[in-house]
Amino acid sequence: MKPLDPRLLRYARSARSVLGLGGLLGGIRAAAVIAWCWCVAQALAALVQSSGAPAASAQVLPGLLTGALAALLVRAGSSWAMDALAARGAVRVKTQLRRAALDALDARSPEWLAARPDAVTNTALGRGLDALDGYFSNYLPQLILAVCATPLLVLAVLLADPVSGITVLIVFPVIPVFMVLIGLATRSVQDRQWAQLKRLSGAFLDVVEGLTTLKIFRREQRQVERISRETGEYRKRTMQVLRVTFLSGFVLDLAGTFSIALVAVTVGTRLVVGEFPLALGLFVLLLLPEAFIPIRQVGAAFHASAEGLAAAGDVFAIIEGASDRDERAGIDGPTIRFDEVVIERDGRPVAGPVSFEAGAGEIVALTGPSGSGKSTLVAALLGFVEPSKGSVHRPGELAWAGQRPSLLQGSVAENVALGDGEPDPELVERALASVGLAELDPAYDLGALGSGLSGGQAQRVAIARALYRAWSRDASAMVLDEPSSALDAGSEAVVAAALRRETEAGRAVLLVSHRPALIAAADRVVRVGEAS
Repeated sequence: MKPLDPRLLRYARSARSVLGLGGLLGGIRAAAVIAWCWCVAQALAALVQSSGAPAASAQVLPGLLTGALAALLVRAGSSWAMDALAARGAVRVKTQLRRAALDALDARSPEWLAARPDAVTNTALGRGLDALDGYFSNYLPQLILAVCATPLLVLAVLLADPVSGITVLIVFPVIPVFMVLIGLATRSVQDRQWAQLKRLSGAFLDVVEGLTTLKIFRREQRQVERISRETGEYRKRTMQVLRVTFLSGFVLDLAGTFSIALVAVTVGTRLVVGEFPLALGLFVLLLLPEAFIPIRQVGAAFHASAEGLAAAGDVFAIIEGASDRDERAGIDGPTIRFDEVVIERDGRPVAGPVSFEAGAGEIVALTGPSGSGKSTLVAALLGFVEPSKGSVHRPGELAWAGQRPSLLQGSVAENVALGDGEPDPELVERALASVGLAELDPAYDLGALGSGLSGGQAQRVAIARALYRAWSRDASAMVLDEPSSALDAGSEAVVAAALRRETEAGRAVLLVSHRPALIAAADRVVRVGEAS
């Protein structure tokens, strides 16, 4: 658990502006604190030293008090601005992280999603990221002050009184050492609390999903006991976190108090002896607590942010998992290429090893007996399955039509332009005409699951959807899995002609098929799962 995870800056760019502007505001606040301490120290010294000459103090005090008041206002304004910056930054960062995580989940394979409980993901993206509010509003401002303001304050003490400054430099590292030890203890109990929260969320979601079955078999009471047990365990974990929080806060305050007292005793002794000017001594004594406040509050605020940091770690794992998969898939390649790809399930090969490529301007047919892994290879190309060995390269944009049309309730145009917020009427009509459905009204409304069309029409609408995507996104390749299984010979010839026109436009077309007519229309045939 790092104080500032670099991945936060990588995946949430708004965090950079929070740090940059926060550092500037922290510097302004430190300058205001130094000015305030100087003006107050000089005013107090003037009052004490000019007790026999009120006229002299009357000339100096108004300017010093005005300066102290101005410095106080600047300090308050910079603190308010930093809090506002942190609060707004938290909202933007959470939005960016959620968007990146949802995009990554959309790109992950169904197998990965099936292996990960929904409650874990929902908790991380919901309650977990919301806990980042504490990180940004409490912890991060104090961390910025500790990094930007504290060195300036310590430097001011060192310039004002080298002896006190050196003493501060000697005793100051004690607090960070305690913070590191406390952080290690906090990470352990906080990780256990976060894991328990995920288990509790998973248990509750399981009960909700199976509530009907539980009621039918009268097993709901056992689940009530299970939820109660998980809730009690989470309550116990929370109390452990609070116990560590209170004890660590006491330790940090005690270490800071002893450090300040050590310096204050040396300053007071020299003031009594007369070796130190009163105004300078008061300035150092006023400035010392200000120098230690940020580093002490960093430790106290760290606990408020621990849950958010733990959840952010889960979110980063989701995002980076998708990034790693994209790197392995080689999304920047100009063609489709499989290099010694082997796909395993439960340690058993289900496809491969396979090596082939589909270049721009050609149709490649992937064929073989049922169960030979053709659809699995397509799933690997689309990123739904991760190869166990080898690598898959694909262009950045490709259009795809699966074995099932997967139509939705809505108009034909909405189904053809699925994913496009504002369908292009001309492209929709062109796509339908390309697959022999020029007579089909794009405004025709389909029922649930796309009912209202014949099997062949539904399949051609799915192919039209792939064509629409290829044209609207300027996709470099098209992938079709058994695109003509429900078509007659005439419709199949129309589809083959449409695919040939796409290759003439410079696209690579990979199709999986058993149909002799489509295989014959291909430029190359790749056979998998057949004995050599």
